[in-house]
Amino acid sequence: MTLSDEKEDSHMIEIKPPDFPESIADGEVAQWHVAVGEAVSRDQALVDIETDKVVLEVVAPASGKLTAILKAEGEIVLPGDVLAHFEEGEAVAAPAAGAPEVLEQPQAVEASGPASPSARKLAEENRIDVSAIAGSGRDGRVTKEDVLMAVADLASDSVALSAPPPDAPPAPAPVVPGERIERRVPMTRLRASIARRLVDAQQTAAMLTTFNEVDMTAIMELRDRYKEDFQAAHNGIRLGFMSFFVRASVEALKRFPGVNASIDGNDIVYHGYQDIGIAVSSPRGLVVPVLREADSLTLAEVEDQIRDYGLKARDNKLSIDELTGGTFTISNGGVFGSLMSTPILNPPQTGILGMHKIQDRPMAVNGEVQIRPMMYLALSYDHRLIDGQEAVRFLVTIKDFLEEPARILLDI
Repeated sequence: MTLSDEKEDSHMIEIKPPDFPESIADGEVAQWHVAVGEAVSRDQALVDIETDKVVLEVVAPASGKLTAILKAEGEIVLPGDVLAHFEEGEAVAAPAAGAPEVLEQPQAVEASGPASPSARKLAEENRIDVSAIAGSGRDGRVTKEDVLMAVADLASDSVALSAPPPDAPPAPAPVVPGERIERRVPMTRLRASIARRLVDAQQTAAMLTTFNEVDMTAIMELRDRYKEDFQAAHNGIRLGFMSFFVRASVEALKRFPGVNASIDGNDIVYHGYQDIGIAVSSPRGLVVPVLREADSLTLAEVEDQIRDYGLKARDNKLSIDELTGGTFTISNGGVFGSLMSTPILNPPQTGILGMHKIQDRPMAVNGEVQIRPMMYLALSYDHRLIDGQEAVRFLVTIKDFLEEPARILLDI
């Protein structure tokens, strides 16, 4: 094949970010996964664009290679900006003249190896052998967080150092025993957005928290009795506690529409639906995907969606639509062992329910002391719209539904 024939087989493409929704004005280049001239296959990840809510992945439109990167890591990206130039064509993936053919195969193997691209790059920058790091990701995959932990543990010599490349700068001076080590890293865009929203919530809302406790005996007995039948009837979906809290919250919101409302300037917006946000922890920070029309979802559908959101959050695959909206939020700090907390509002919502750890405690039941599985509940609310008595009654309603689940079925 001549050079002119090769050019005819190739096609230049401009790589642009995906369309941003109206709620997001721009993004930031978080990570390039390939270098200029590196052969890639169709749908292979090229770059991650971090926004205030999610990380958007830009993939290769076809097999080919990058010929130029126009937006470096850390640069701001606006809608329609050109991130890079991409050359399409099978010819560009062929090995260079005189190069051994075996070089191409290891490159493909590395792309699907035991470490993510960002983890490999961070390990190379710190001259750390990735194979010496225990991965915490799926199937033992080494994540960026694993490498950061390894960097922090260098003083204790818990990982092996790889040999620096010939053109690398001189290795840093060895760590002196007893030296106080500090590491400064820029705050991610998502973390900065979370910080800004939390501060805004405390400064703009008259936030107050009321507490109560719920006896989980009825829910736990119901779950233990039917969990195997539930799982068999719903294609392996497990019956958890969160679906009961979602159902109880939905029924309580119907009875107290002010808790399901939001404030827009001088107006109160009452929502005729219950979109429940579920706070989920992700590697990049706290995110709140939304269960749409939660009133119409069965317990199995609630559990299935929450599980799906958890997996997507772990892999940074949540879409912007899944994170947009919500009329009420539930946060479960109990999975981390929290006994009591005061959750912060998720504006413009006016209420958020905090779940906590289930702990056996002695309780007075019908004049007798019994050991019961108890959970503290916390409701943070915007006092500008919700009065104290309304907030307390709302939380007591949730407590009643959970302690007597039949109330939900009987609508009483």
